[in-house]
Amino acid sequence: MYRLLAVDLDDTLLNKDLRIGEDNRRALALARRAGVVVTLATGRMYRATLPFARELEIDAPLITYQGALVKHAVTREVVVHRPVPLACALDIISRVQTRGYHINIYLDDHLYVERHTDESRLYQSISGVQARAVGPLVPFLKEAGQDPTKVLVIAPEEKLDELAAELKPLYGDDLHITKSKPYFLEFSHPQATKGHALAAVAAVYGFKPAEVIAVGDSYNDLEMIEWAGLGVAVANARPQVKARADYVTASNEDGGVARVVEKFILGWA
Repeated sequence: MYRLLAVDLDDTLLNKDLRIGEDNRRALALARRAGVVVTLATGRMYRATLPFARELEIDAPLITYQGALVKHAVTREVVVHRPVPLACALDIISRVQTRGYHINIYLDDHLYVERHTDESRLYQSISGVQARAVGPLVPFLKEAGQDPTKVLVIAPEEKLDELAAELKPLYGDDLHITKSKPYFLEFSHPQATKGHALAAVAAVYGFKPAEVIAVGDSYNDLEMIEWAGLGVAVANARPQVKARADYVTASNEDGGVARVVEKFILGWA
């Protein structure tokens, strides 16, 4: 019944040590052997996603940057790239700078920051990607003259909630604004969601939504969980995500993804 499985990485497939558990690895290998296309759907950069794709021997387009970039894990073919319009990115940076929050910008799958901070070091430890400090971001981005793939702000959750409430009415349908982690607020193209990206991957293979499973834990997973025929939340997901999922599996620490494969793909009890 199911022919495509899209799995979020952080707090879904990965455990607290940012590793893929043996039960999840084994189950995903069995899913692929059963003929199911397996892909990853993450807010991470493509270069930060690729090592996990190689570990799982995935031969399919990867959903990265919340869906702003869909790029094949093996051929490197770009299926979709929906960056943030440059004017919007410059405006976001200018507004956020006044609050003193840390900002990441992404160009050509490289990470740029104004300077190295505790926040940039935290992000580097999670993503495994080295940030490049380039000084003030507005002049840097103007000189680059290029639409960034994504803009990310790091701050305490309550501060990000206030920022999102202030900025969403300003940008309306011009930007997609969501949290991937409680302290990561992400700004992307309005169609750069995991839902739109999953639809693009399914279209590559000619699959319908009813043939797709999506598994996630956070707000940025909602669109793909709702688009897929079977939307699954792990037990450690945000309450709002679990409420809108079709099924709740075990947590990321208890092989939640493996349980989904065993129940809905392999047909085990």
